[in-house]
Amino acid sequence: MNPFIEIITQPDNIAIVIMVIMVSFFMAWAFLQAFQNDKLLASGLPVEGENDSFVDTFKPLVRIELIISLVVMVALTIWSIAVDAPLEEIANPTITPNPAKAPWYFLGLQELLVYFDPWLAGVVLPSLIVVGLLAIPYIDINPKGNGYYTFSERKYSIMIFSFGFFVLWLLLIVIGVFFRGPGWLWYWPWQEWDHARVVFEPTRDLTSIIGIDSRSIPGIIIGGVVVISYLVGGMLAPYYYWKKNNPELLQKLGMIRYVTIVFLFITMMSIPIKMVLRLVFLVKYVWIIPWFGGINF
Repeated sequence: MNPFIEIITQPDNIAIVIMVIMVSFFMAWAFLQAFQNDKLLASGLPVEGENDSFVDTFKPLVRIELIISLVVMVALTIWSIAVDAPLEEIANPTITPNPAKAPWYFLGLQELLVYFDPWLAGVVLPSLIVVGLLAIPYIDINPKGNGYYTFSERKYSIMIFSFGFFVLWLLLIVIGVFFRGPGWLWYWPWQEWDHARVVFEPTRDLTSIIGIDSRSIPGIIIGGVVVISYLVGGMLAPYYYWKKNNPELLQKLGMIRYVTIVFLFITMMSIPIKMVLRLVFLVKYVWIIPWFGGINF
């Protein structure tokens, strides 16, 4: 574990460690408060903020934010004195660092480049993330759970958001910072980072498993059937499930909200599916379209 300890104690990685600890702590705290409120609601007791039209924000919010801001300023001042800034030598255009890592907030997208084409990992998926966040106020039809923490009133929303937040954002950043070493190779915590290490992983496309060239017409057809079946099946399966078990929800949602929610969800789930295919089965692409500049899924 000595190599891993050296990595996490580097000046430019200390902030990432603090971020991971704080995000995990406050998320766990929010879940704890939500479970406590659910117990109160189940027993028939009122929850603070449940029926409040107006809330005094000075004492519980503004005053605490002022105190925390002062504490953060003092902590940053002490940190800047105690820890040297991680400055490197003057940039040399003839030498490229290995790996050339992006800033921490872009490392998740850089990690996605291992599993998706650049146009998907760098353009389509980030755009869908922004669109999904913008769409939340318009697709949320549940009036309950506003003004207080709850889990029982928003189970699916909270689980989906937590999965996307921790696995598809925070975890990808952690992987890019602590587990991707020279050559963007995977290093376990007990492994020493070696700049001379070379790993040969013979990746293959999905249709290559059954002996069909992914760029041939049969391979293109099979890959297209797999991708389209995933999209269409992901759209229809929740519809028929809710139509049988919860038709009122479908009626409240409407077709536009339903299509938006399910499309964003199945797109999000394609990321862990593609990660498993790439890391476990060494499958690089599912569907290759050699036309239009080569579009790969």
